[in-house]
Amino acid sequence: MSPKPALIREPSAIPGEDPRFPPTVVPTTRSPRIHNDNRSVSPIRPVPIATKTAAPKEASFQARVPVITGEATYRGTIPVDGIISGHLGAAGSSLAIKQRSRNNPEDLGPELDGEIRFKDMLRINGYVAGKIFSFKGTLIVDNSARVDADIDVAVCVVSGTVNGDVVAQQRVELGPAAVINGNISTGSLVMRPGAVFTGNCRMIKNEDGAK
Repeated sequence: MSPKPALIREPSAIPGEDPRFPPTVVPTTRSPRIHNDNRSVSPIRPVPIATKTAAPKEASFQARVPVITGEATYRGTIPVDGIISGHLGAAGSSLAIKQRSRNNPEDLGPELDGEIRFKDMLRINGYVAGKIFSFKGTLIVDNSARVDADIDVAVCVVSGTVNGDVVAQQRVELGPAAVINGNISTGSLVMRPGAVFTGNCRMIKNEDGAK
């Protein structure tokens, strides 16, 4: 009778060592070889990311046509509803005013209310009140402009509305849409058909003495 072994080996819990679970060989995956010309390698393309396009900021307002165009000296008040930028009081200073649009400028009052002096030429595009003066300059009142002022210039060309007296040493020209409520004193008067003039007209002497 053979002696009983003192220790008996129990079945292993590792599948590879158990005869019932033969070892499984996992094939090794090799990285693809990159040729020198890289023709077999596909380029890596970034994946597009959906982004929310921000809507462009709308301008707070659109700038209007300037009330006057030309070089002038102004003393008076300016109602501002917009942006003011620039410097005052220093040499070479400048001031820029960007106004908001007006639905009806006449309901809000004049854009400039004071005294305007100029030398060569001045064009009025908006609503101006006060006084306008020039020794030898030409004043042009646009067809959309309104002037509640006394005018004393060399030449006055009116296509809009003027409420006040007009003195033009050389001549006054009234366009077909011109409206003048006031007296005219000038050396020469030209009125287009359709112009409205309410007041008195006085012809004055030119510099050469002719009436």
